[in-house]
Amino acid sequence: MAVGSDTSIAVARLAAYALERGIIEAEDRVWACNRLMECVGLYGPAPAETALPEGYDFEADLAALADAGVVAGLAEDSATGRDRLAMRLMGAVMARPSEIAAHFGALTAEGGPQAATNWFYRLCCDVDYVRESAIARNVAWTTDTRWGELEITINKSKPEKDPRDIAAAGAAPAGEAYPSCQLCVQNEGYSGRPAADPHGTHPARQNLRIVPIELGGERWGFQYSPYAYFEEHCIAMSAEHRPMHVDRASIGCLLDFVDTFPHYLVGSNADLPIVGGSILSHDHFQGGRHEFPMTRARIVQPVRLAAFPGVEAGVLEWPLTVLRLACEDRGSLLEAAVYVLDAWRAWSDPSVGVVAVSPDGTPHNTVTPICRMRDGRYELDLALRCNVTTDEHPLGVFHPHEDKWHVKKENIGLIEVMGLAILPPRLEAEMEAGRLTRDEIGRVFGGVLEDAGVFKWDDEGRAALARFLQSL
Repeated sequence: MAVGSDTSIAVARLAAYALERGIIEAEDRVWACNRLMECVGLYGPAPAETALPEGYDFEADLAALADAGVVAGLAEDSATGRDRLAMRLMGAVMARPSEIAAHFGALTAEGGPQAATNWFYRLCCDVDYVRESAIARNVAWTTDTRWGELEITINKSKPEKDPRDIAAAGAAPAGEAYPSCQLCVQNEGYSGRPAADPHGTHPARQNLRIVPIELGGERWGFQYSPYAYFEEHCIAMSAEHRPMHVDRASIGCLLDFVDTFPHYLVGSNADLPIVGGSILSHDHFQGGRHEFPMTRARIVQPVRLAAFPGVEAGVLEWPLTVLRLACEDRGSLLEAAVYVLDAWRAWSDPSVGVVAVSPDGTPHNTVTPICRMRDGRYELDLALRCNVTTDEHPLGVFHPHEDKWHVKKENIGLIEVMGLAILPPRLEAEMEAGRLTRDEIGRVFGGVLEDAGVFKWDDEGRAALARFLQSL
């Protein structure tokens, strides 16, 4: 269809926005306009140059052009259909992945890794891969507890599912999907799928760019999370679609990551159900530039690791059982971490419900590891986890207990281990109705973390912890 005045203005403004943000160069303007028109079924002529109005909202023009594409029959009339068109628009005017990677490398060489991540993060926001306006809808506060200030968020950023998409997904046959999951590097540039597709719905990723990095001598990818939970929330994912694992290799990769990005913290979800994150099918880490409540926790009990005299170790004052290891020498730190991990994987203490392995050979113990650089030393936190279940606690002995499900029932993953709650949108209505208050929610979350702690902060729990530490 021909370009109408409203759509023509939207195209011109979006091209001007891309130029202003450095997404394109001046010589690219006509090309960019033509690319944008192609994405939504419009044809010439390319609109004239225009200045951006004060307070320009590029997402409004993205939405208008997505509507035009729906009218043209290029996507289904649904929220996900429009979103795929919007991502196609931004992806159409972005540089190729190789160009992004080359510029990232040049910035690293010239100004260091922080200069590179500053640029890359801003780009991901400017092209609407990182959904800043959606993230801004989250409700956030802090609550004082015996563990210090915990951070609470009610997650409203991820879009609600459209009923039409839900109905279409229910009618779609199951099958092997491509990409295999939303963390695969094959997502870069992928057009997404509607809910009615035989392989089910998948978000559009035309505006995703992944910077190649090397961890553990292997190819990994570095990107930012579209619905970030904290500042510069980034993801590193293996180029191979393989299950999560916590072992010498993965801890070594965490150390490699902070060597590459010393201004970022990085961690891994545990590698077992219940105590792991929401995606255990793809090996990945999460990091970013944020000081979590657990980072500020102090060591209240030094731990002597006789085999590793150069490694400082101690128990954190934290609701979960966390050992902090620190050393200038990464090799020594890695060896000490693997030693603690191996000891914990084999440790049982029925008096406090810890069972290392079931009679059928199912393992239950693992760790959630978090790595950072601090004052010139490598610092590694190992949160001890156990996913054993009982008749009394069928979802997990060290999982949120039933009396707290009105606030949190889901797994306690990496981010929440560190003291940042990610809670469901329904809680906002509960607060508005006066059935819950912010402080109450925060205190309940503190109790949730206590439930996840394998050695409680009572006499019995401290005695059990002492037995484990003695074994080291």
